Amino acid sequence: MRRTTPLAVLAGVATLVSLSACDSKSDTAGAAADGGPIKVAASDTACDVSVNTANAGNVTFEITNKGSKVTEFYLYAEGDRIMGEVENIAPGLNRRLIVEVADAGKYQTACKPGMAGTGIRGEFTVTGGAAKQSDANAQKAQATKSYADYVANNTAALEEETGKFVDLVKAGKVDEAKAAYARTRIYYERIEPVAEKFGDLDPAIDVREADLEPGQAFTGFHRLEKDLFVTGLQADSPKIADKLLTDVKDLVAKSKTLELTALDLANGAKGLLDEVATGKITGEEETFSHTDLWDFQANVDGSKGAIASLRPLLQQRDAALVSTLDKEFANVQGLLDKTRSGDGFKLYTDLSQDQIKEFASAVDALSEPLSKVAEVVSK
Repeated sequence: MRRTTPLAVLAGVATLVSLSACDSKSDTAGAAADGGPIKVAASDTACDVSVNTANAGNVTFEITNKGSKVTEFYLYAEGDRIMGEVENIAPGLNRRLIVEVADAGKYQTACKPGMAGTGIRGEFTVTGGAAKQSDANAQKAQATKSYADYVANNTAALEEETGKFVDLVKAGKVDEAKAAYARTRIYYERIEPVAEKFGDLDPAIDVREADLEPGQAFTGFHRLEKDLFVTGLQADSPKIADKLLTDVKDLVAKSKTLELTALDLANGAKGLLDEVATGKITGEEETFSHTDLWDFQANVDGSKGAIASLRPLLQQRDAALVSTLDKEFANVQGLLDKTRSGDGFKLYTDLSQDQIKEFASAVDALSEPLSKVAEVVSK
């Protein structure tokens, strides 16, 4: 679930500055009808998109945050299915989103000042039609097939482990359910960009209490986290557990029919690092259990999984970028390995401020090359 606390809280805006510098370069991949990036001026009260029509294919948005709050930008298809997103746009900075839209139709753009709520929406129309990249390039097709296998393996494990976790909750086996909680969530956190493609499924499964909208029910993993680690099981905990398993099964079924593109993989790999920056590294994701480092590892795993699927294509087009990614992934993994405890990880609350800052710096260093992957893939 997308969070509301930027990495800048801990580590300054080094990542965002570097991304701004990177994203200011001209780009011929993707575009509005005139062939250039679509300019988006985001503020605390407006989301001004320079044009509201584009040809099918790669569409590039160049977002400038002119407001006082950190913001996000989304392109939604029908049913609030996320086609593409970019997060953590600090005031005064620019970010670029390249998204493949193969089908003509009605879409929506959205800016989310404060990274909360449904956003400031606008209608957006895509005309014509374009073959999906996976259909046009053998390497891209192989990448999406490889990643589909990765998703299938993790969703199958998620369904199995969630079933076991739910049984423990319903049996009132609190200690065993606590022990299973973080392990179960690994499989969800690895493939969360897939869940975010399906409207309300991600919030139903993974919403934090702090991010609830007025009238929104508190369900999913984090509601059960609170019941297990803070309040004790409640009268409706079994009902919440059953709903979680139903939602997970729905996710598994829908993921089998999802047709991802190489750009989806690139954007998903970056999105998972944004998840680390906005939740795990701040300790706000697992606010009741403090098992954030398990999620941190899972997000890194998922990002690496997407890059691994794209690796042959990236190696051919930008071998230096691959080397940089390998180096920075290894650096982040080395820091995670230092926090292991038994077959898991220390509690987030056991980390020192120096460790947290070191993690933040490492995520900065990895985010910068990850931000370049979509542009390489879209060529």
